[in-house]
Amino acid sequence: MRKYIFPAVIAVIAAMPQLAAAQTKGSNGGRVVKSQGHPIEFVRKGLDIVFYVGDDDGSPLSTKDMRGRATIQDGGKTVTVPLSPASPNLMTGKLQTELTPKAVVVFSGNLHGHSLTARYTME
Repeated sequence: MRKYIFPAVIAVIAAMPQLAAAQTKGSNGGRVVKSQGHPIEFVRKGLDIVFYVGDDDGSPLSTKDMRGRATIQDGGKTVTVPLSPASPNLMTGKLQTELTPKAVVVFSGNLHGHSLTARYTME
């Protein structure tokens, strides 16, 4: 059994750069990550953070009943920002301070028992 663990670890490490490369540029100028087939675009406007949530076919997904949060790891600190739904497909929140390069932002949202998670690294 042990002889299979090392190749599995190597395979996971080799796949990590491909996971980072999965982020593409979105139509609103932010990075897009897919979660369970749903494109989620992250845009930062000063202290405001906005996530554009798409349906699995790429069309806007209504966030009316969505609950969500952004967990931010920046400079050795972790902060949770509650997100509010906004029409038609937005989840928005307000930061206390500017994000620094290399900050990690993790989107978590729930809609009708369906969980979505997306991870972004600032540059």
